[in-house]
Amino acid sequence: MIKRTLDDFQGRWRLTRAIAHDTGQTARFTGLAAWQPHDGGLIYTEIGRLEIPGQPSMSAERKYVWDRDLRVYFDDGRFFHQVPETGGPTEHWCDPDQYDVVYDFSQWPRWSCVWDVRGPRKSYQMRSDYEQL
Repeated sequence: MIKRTLDDFQGRWRLTRAIAHDTGQTARFTGLAAWQPHDGGLIYTEIGRLEIPGQPSMSAERKYVWDRDLRVYFDDGRFFHQVPETGGPTEHWCDPDQYDVVYDFSQWPRWSCVWDVRGPRKSYQMRSDYEQL
């Protein structure tokens, strides 16, 4: 498996996401993701539309900072997780919730990540698919 570097992610990507709750409801996000130079790393920004069944669609945006070692930080500087350079599993604990993710780079430059989130008030799987533009 080829090791991914930070430079591999730089640029614009089409992003689609499905958020499947254990209740049976699935929300969908469609938009763009961009990794742009920022303080020696890249800032990740996603912008798009979130559709939740039974509600009007809404705009949604999220930002993270990625460093050269593929460590991901929230935009306020807190550590989030480290992306495995060849893909595979990693995790994030945010008391009391467990976030497990698997990165799949096998179809590069198309790739995905699947989060399994569990906690007292959370129970969902979120799949994000990226396609380079």
